[in-house]
Amino acid sequence: MSHVTLVDPRHTTADRAAVLSTIHQAFGTVPNMFRAVAHSPAALKSMWGSFGALSGGTLPARLTEQIAVAVADRNQCAYCLAAHTALGRKAGASAEEMAAAQAGRSSDPATAAALAFALKLVEHRGQVSAGDVQAVRAAGFSEEAVVEIIAHVALNLFTNYVNVALDVPVDFPQVKLRMTA
Repeated sequence: MSHVTLVDPRHTTADRAAVLSTIHQAFGTVPNMFRAVAHSPAALKSMWGSFGALSGGTLPARLTEQIAVAVADRNQCAYCLAAHTALGRKAGASAEEMAAAQAGRSSDPATAAALAFALKLVEHRGQVSAGDVQAVRAAGFSEEAVVEIIAHVALNLFTNYVNVALDVPVDFPQVKLRMTA
């Protein structure tokens, strides 16, 4: 059970309702994570705005969802793992590709390099070396793409922390976490 009540999009303030309506249009529903975050209109706008801004970046949706599942698994966020596995499948990744990404792996060298870099950011709290950045650049990622990988990791940390800290009920098909405490 969630540590906070989930905001009902039909019974909330106008500023919350406006953002939740946009989210509903995108998903066909308002996922529980957004209903939990909606307690803070500022946090809701920040989170939804970040998703929107990054979706217009240079990284393909399939890769960003693979990064999201790798980060979710490392942070033991069952909610984000389930949501981003479903979104990754919608973006064209196979079930096997999403399972591999969850473990930080890919048969594609560029994707493998991006996942390794993303996980190094998570595991070392951003403390990466010039060599780590050069490795992802050598895999074909521009400086713009490197910054976007970092931004996706940061956004996923935000969503992971919200869902884990608030124990948000998963409303996507469940996926088993690989990492355990």
